[in-house]
Amino acid sequence: MLNDRSTPLSLLATRRSGKPRDLIAPGPDSYQLATILEIAARTPDHGKLAPWRFVVVGEEHRGELSTLITDAYRAERPEASRLELESLDQFARQAPTLVVVLSSPKESKIPVWEQELSTGAACMNLLHAVHAEGFAGGWLTGWSAFSDVVRDAFGSASEKIAGFMFIGTPSRPLDERPRPDMARLVSHWGS
Repeated sequence: MLNDRSTPLSLLATRRSGKPRDLIAPGPDSYQLATILEIAARTPDHGKLAPWRFVVVGEEHRGELSTLITDAYRAERPEASRLELESLDQFARQAPTLVVVLSSPKESKIPVWEQELSTGAACMNLLHAVHAEGFAGGWLTGWSAFSDVVRDAFGSASEKIAGFMFIGTPSRPLDERPRPDMARLVSHWGS
C-alpha cells in the first residue's frame, strides 16, 4: 500500500508522489493547507534564516498563470508549437492546489548552498505533510521553474523557483517506481 498512514514510519517507507496531471479535487481546505505549510517550515535551517517562501496560487488564478507561462515561453521561443503551448497551459491548470516554493537565500555567513538545501528539505516536508493529510502531491520544475520572467512574477532576481508543488486527490492508484539499489548507495567509511 502506497502512502500508508498507519504509522509515521509506514508513511515514510511507502511515500509516493502523485502525477500532478492525475490529481483531482478535493485538495486541502484552507486549514489543512495552513497546517501543511507550517509543517513544511519545520525543516533544518542553519542560522534560523527561513531561506524559502511559499506562494499559493489559487484555482481562480490558474488562467493568469497559464498566460504568464505561455507568453514567457513564446517570447523566448517564438517558433513554439501549438502542442508545446498546450502542454504549458495544462501544466498551469493541473491539480486543485498549487504551492510555488521559492529558494530565498538571506545575506548571512551561512553559505547559500546550505540555504538551498534547506529549501529542498522544506519541499520534502511539504510533500510529507500533504501525504499525512491524506492527499497526494507532485513536485515539478521544468522550463517554468528556470524562466526569469516566471520567477519574477513570484519573487525577485535573488530567488529561484525550487518547485511547483501540485496537491490533490489521486484519480487512480499511485504507481510505485523502481527504487535505487541501496548496496550501491551506502558505504561505510574506514572499512
